[in-house]
Amino acid sequence: MARVLLVDDEPAMLFALKEVVRSRKHEPVLARSGKEALEQVESVDAVVTDFAMPEMDGLQLLKTLQERDESLPVILLTAQGSERIAVRAMKGGAYEYVTKPFDLDEISLILDRALEARRLRVENRRLVAEKALGRSIIGDSPAMRKLLESARRIAPRDITVLVRGETGTGKELLAALIHAQSRRAAAPLVRFNCAAIPEELAEAELFGHTRGAFTGAAQARRGFFAQADGGTLVLDEVGELPPSAQASLLRALQEGEIQPVGAGRVERVDVRVVACTNRDLAADTRSGRFREDLYYRLAVVELVVPPLREHAEDIPALAVEFARRYADRFGMSDVRLSAGLLEQLRHADWPGNVRQLENAVGRLVALSLGGEIGAEAFPGVPAAPPATESGAELPVDGSLTLREQLEALERSLIVRSLAATGNNQSEAARRLGLSRTTLIDRLHKYGLG
Repeated sequence: MARVLLVDDEPAMLFALKEVVRSRKHEPVLARSGKEALEQVESVDAVVTDFAMPEMDGLQLLKTLQERDESLPVILLTAQGSERIAVRAMKGGAYEYVTKPFDLDEISLILDRALEARRLRVENRRLVAEKALGRSIIGDSPAMRKLLESARRIAPRDITVLVRGETGTGKELLAALIHAQSRRAAAPLVRFNCAAIPEELAEAELFGHTRGAFTGAAQARRGFFAQADGGTLVLDEVGELPPSAQASLLRALQEGEIQPVGAGRVERVDVRVVACTNRDLAADTRSGRFREDLYYRLAVVELVVPPLREHAEDIPALAVEFARRYADRFGMSDVRLSAGLLEQLRHADWPGNVRQLENAVGRLVALSLGGEIGAEAFPGVPAAPPATESGAELPVDGSLTLREQLEALERSLIVRSLAATGNNQSEAARRLGLSRTTLIDRLHKYGLG
C-alpha cells in the first residue's frame, strides 16, 4: 500500500481523486492548499496536485517538493488548453500532467506508473548504496526511507554531520554509508571511540604525539586525524570527549590544522568529520558539559537514527538478514525463521535496538540445528527478561539458565545506572564499582554501547 498526497481546493475534485486512490488499494492523504500539502508530505510516495490554487499554485508546490525529494513523482492537473503550463510543469520535474476534465481510468494508470517509477528509483538507490558500503541495508519503513534519503543527499556535500540516536540503533553504519557515498569513498574511513580512551590520552590519540611527549611515549605516533587525511573520521560517542580535547577538535574543524602533543608545529589535514552520539548535546551545551561552539560546528547537518520501536515493521526483514549472516558465519547452509518466530520478534521489546535484535538472532542461530527455527526457541528477549520494580528479582521458570539470569540482572543494573546519571558513563561506572573500560565492555556485551 502506497500513500498518495492529493492537493486541490475543490472538495468535489478531492473526493473523486480519493476514490481513485482507494480503488487502487492505496492510502489517500488530503490537502486543500499547497501550504497544507507541505505539512503532510512526509512519508508519501506520490503527489497529485491541481495547478490553480490560491497562495501557492501547483508549479510552486512542484518546485518546493523537488527541492525536498527529487525522486517523488508529482502529477499536475491542469485546465484544458493550458499547454504552456504543462510544458513548464514537465521542465520543472513533474512526472506527468493531466488535463481536466480527465478520465478516471487514465489517471489510475498514470498513478500506477508513477508509483512503480518511485519504487524502482528507491530500489536503485538502495542497490547503489549497498554496493558502495559492501553490505545489505535493511529498512523499508517510512522512517528509514526518510533517513537513508537524507544521508544520500548530504553524502556528496563535504560538510560535518552529527548523527544522534539511542544506543544500538546503527549510528556507525549510517556514518559509514555517508562515507561510502561521498567523494572521499576511495580514501580512508577511520573510527575513534571518544569514550574508550582515558582523558589524559585523548588529544594524543586524536592528534598524535612526538617521542617523549609524555611518560610512556617511546616513539612518535600519528593520530587519528592524520590517519584519516583525505578521508572521513568517525567520532563515536563524541559527547564523552573530555573538555581539554574539545578545544583542539574545534580548531581542527575550523582551521583544518592539528598539533601533535609535544610538537612545536602544526600540520594541515583534509578530513571530513562525522560525529555520533547517544547524548542530547544541545542539553549538554546548556549545562556547560559540552562546548557550544563545538556543538554548532559538528551539527552543520544533524541526522537522527530512529529507535527500533519507531520502525518495528522492519524487524522481520532485519531478523532474516541477521539469520543469513550468522548462518554464513557458522557454516550452516539452511537456516530459516518461521513466520511465528518473526511475528514474536516483531512484537518483542528491544531496548537495545537493532544491536540487541542482532545478538538475539545470532544466539537463536547458534543454538539451532539448522532448518526452520520456530517461535518456541524464543521465550523472550535474551538477557533482558522482565524484572520487578527493584530489578532484583527475575523469573525462574526454566526458560533461562542461571548464567542468563545473572547476566540479565547485571544488564538491568547497568541500564538503571546509566538512566540515573543521564548516560554519563564515568559516573555510572563509579556507582557500579567498575572501571570505565569494564563498563564499556559490558555495554558492548549486552548490545547497549
